[in-house]
Amino acid sequence: RRALERFPVDNKAAFGKLRGKLARPVAGKLVAKFGATRAGAIKWDGVMIAAERGAPVRSIASGRIAYADWLAGLGLLVIVDHGGGYLSLYGHNDELYKKVGERVTAGDTLAAAGDSGGRTQPELYFALRRGGRAIDPRPWFRNPRP
Repeated sequence: RRALERFPVDNKAAFGKLRGKLARPVAGKLVAKFGATRAGAIKWDGVMIAAERGAPVRSIASGRIAYADWLAGLGLLVIVDHGGGYLSLYGHNDELYKKVGERVTAGDTLAAAGDSGGRTQPELYFALRRGGRAIDPRPWFRNPRP
């Protein structure tokens, strides 16, 4: 939380106005949907997108890097703070290209897609949070279906 406070975001447009206008963070097929059962009673709090190893993982909107490191279960993870309580998460990468505190704009390459953190094939874990709560990212994309 402190990293987020040290690096406030000054977006020109409020992130909430971008609903239905965002490009997907990586090219590929949606293989796990938000809210679908993952294991037992655990449900997906993001989406999984099958991707080519090394494919560019791009920021969905402007912001600042709040986290860029290994996280158990998500492998190499990047979190972008978009302001207004909105965060985007990009996990299971093979390589990270940004550091905490760096500014990014929509379309900037954050990482290379991979299978870190226990995946059996290259897949991007992508999630959105608002005020710490998971929200379904699909309605935020221009094209909700692959």
